Amino acid sequence: MYMIAAMTATDAWPLFLRAHAALTDAIGARLSAAGLPSLLWYDALWALERAPGRRLRMGELAEAMVLSRSHLTHLIGQLEKAGLVRRSRSPEDGRGAYAGLTDKGAALRARMWPVYRAAIDELFISRLSPARARTMAAGFRRLLAGLRE
Repeated sequence: MYMIAAMTATDAWPLFLRAHAALTDAIGARLSAAGLPSLLWYDALWALERAPGRRLRMGELAEAMVLSRSHLTHLIGQLEKAGLVRRSRSPEDGRGAYAGLTDKGAALRARMWPVYRAAIDELFISRLSPARARTMAAGFRRLLAGLRE
C-alpha cells in the first residue's frame, strides 16, 4: 500500500496509468450497457465536431486522438461504414485524405454525451474535492505545456 506522504512522482506514473485504464473501461462499459458504441468512436466524432468545417486531415485526426495512422484508418472505415463519417481526397494535393463528420455522426455523438457525462461525474468528478481538482488540472496543464515546448 502506498503512503501518501512518501509518494514520489515515480509512484504517481503507474497509478495514473491504472486510473486512466480503469476509468476508460468503466465509461466504455456504461456506453455499451446503453447500447452505444465505444469511447473511441465518441472521441473521433468529438474531434471532428470541434474541427473547422467538421473535418480534419487524417494525420491531424490521428494526432488529436493519439492513434497510429493504421489504427485510425481502421476506425474511420468503421465510422464511414456506419454513415457517421465521410472520407474525401484533399483538394490541395490530391494525395491526402480528410475525414468529415456527417449529420448522423453528430447526432450519435450528441446521444452518447449524456451517458459519458454522467459517468465522468460519478466516476471522476464526485471523487475529487474542488481544491484537488484544481491542483490536478494545474499539474496536467504544466505537463502538457512542457510537452509542447
